[in-house]
Amino acid sequence: MSNSQQIATVQYYPKASSNLRLFALWYFLVLMTIWNIAGHTFLGFEQAWIAPMIAVTAAMFTQLLLEWIDAKATGRQARFSGSFANLANFLPPAMISGFACGMLLYPNDRIMPFVFAGVISIASKVLFRIRLQDGRLTHFLNPSNFGILATLLLFPSVGQAPPYHFTENITGLWHWFLPIGIMFSGIVVHGLATGRLPLCIAWLSAFVIQGVTRSWINGDLEHWYVPLTPMSSAGFILFTLYMIPDPATTPIKFSRQILFGASVALMYAVFQMNHIVYGLFLALVSVCIIRGGLITLLFRPTAVSAPNKQTDSASEPRGTGMPHKTPATKPYSDAQRPDSKVLAPANNELATVSKS
Repeated sequence: MSNSQQIATVQYYPKASSNLRLFALWYFLVLMTIWNIAGHTFLGFEQAWIAPMIAVTAAMFTQLLLEWIDAKATGRQARFSGSFANLANFLPPAMISGFACGMLLYPNDRIMPFVFAGVISIASKVLFRIRLQDGRLTHFLNPSNFGILATLLLFPSVGQAPPYHFTENITGLWHWFLPIGIMFSGIVVHGLATGRLPLCIAWLSAFVIQGVTRSWINGDLEHWYVPLTPMSSAGFILFTLYMIPDPATTPIKFSRQILFGASVALMYAVFQMNHIVYGLFLALVSVCIIRGGLITLLFRPTAVSAPNKQTDSASEPRGTGMPHKTPATKPYSDAQRPDSKVLAPANNELATVSKS
């Protein structure tokens, strides 16, 4: 892919590598597929079999539609066109978000909440965007987290999937093997492709600190471990390794990863102490909003040119290539003024006219 087609989110991967981005996306997609098949086959997922299919289909359709509309509006070729490889590499972000919505929501026997969650997850990437220093647009909210939270808040009859359903039908040593397997799979991808292990460690460390601190504030330090019980669930591990460290919506620098992870834990503590439900989802979306605002205020574009038809797309595009660079503007100087000898005839003519 040419430089003009390079997307903004690639710079949030180590060395701005589009290959690492594609590896991480396909890795996540394969794991989410296996996780859903295993969950509906023998782990004990409570939703119907059709739930993930509906959510994934809605998310893919929305991404394809928005990309087609944006391509028509900007007069460019849609990024999923041209070859099967283009289409295949275009769809994983939408499929991952759809699988997450299908796993973490429980609307009983209804399917429309899954449709809504899948659509709003992908639409948020267009509705909520910021401009980076190089002038390109990028989304700043975690798509699946936003879609799940919006569904829970707008439809009170829809609830979170019960935590027990991730391991409902397993017994014995499987209660150890399954969480360890999830942890290992997440550590591999974040260690090799996304570079987000510091963020995960900061989040877990800060979560322990906030739990103990809440016990101390409530005068029940003897039972300091009670606020930490969510950490024992497979759902929490899934949230830690597959929701929070989304490379497209989290910082790449080490210090900022630490700050981001600790901030999510702090916001979670604030929501819990005020008895506000859906603390994990609210904490993550709150920190993403704050981060987006700070980027807008503190890292304004150095040179804003006309919108790039290949990079300011309505959906997550495919591709490889080198990071996009905005041409630097040259400051004006006296050396750029025309030679006075060149202007002499015109000046003499003006002087004659003024005298007359």
